[in-house]
Amino acid sequence: MVHAGLLALGARPGRPVQYVPEYRPPSGQRIDLFIRWRDKKGVEHRERAQRWVRYARYRFHVAKLKALPPEVKLPEDSPLRFDARNQELTWYGPMTKKERDELLALTDAPAFRDAINRFYQQSLPREMDTHWVFVGSGFYKDPETGEKYYMAEGGDLICVANFPSATLDVAIPSTSSGTENLLFEAYTERIPPVGTEVLLELIPSKITKNPDAPGKKASSDKPR
Repeated sequence: MVHAGLLALGARPGRPVQYVPEYRPPSGQRIDLFIRWRDKKGVEHRERAQRWVRYARYRFHVAKLKALPPEVKLPEDSPLRFDARNQELTWYGPMTKKERDELLALTDAPAFRDAINRFYQQSLPREMDTHWVFVGSGFYKDPETGEKYYMAEGGDLICVANFPSATLDVAIPSTSSGTENLLFEAYTERIPPVGTEVLLELIPSKITKNPDAPGKKASSDKPR
């Protein structure tokens, strides 16, 4: 029904993510999402859906590093790890300012310090800054019964991780492989209490020369 409604509004589907024979990101017409709800005082709110989503903080952050500076000795229980074989420096989860400063104090090596500063910035709360596109999901035919099923009926209607069955997907590579690798998570501090009734608006954006490019301003934010 959502798919049909978007078509009736003039939206045109693109293509879902492709993994074989090589990765190809989702594409399609941009769809702007807005959320409306009332707080405990009855005041109505309306804001972009991106404000309820943020980049995952509890995940692995990786930086290429040819070698660990000789003066840097990492404790066994440190969240910071160096993989000499793959020449990668990794950090898991949020990094506090104190942790950043302690690691920076270990060496003056530019590459190491750049990686630490990058890990710190990546682990700060960051609102989702990409948008959704109408990829259109697809149909699955049961080999035994011959019946056709709309793949998004399995629950992949609006996704923040790339699924071939999605109706709407994010317009960037976003892995769905394992909790520790998820790119996005709920921005819980901004979401109203469980049980709050919300209305989700899906608004096809005016087609531009490059409808897949993130960061373009919507042509209109009027609900339809």
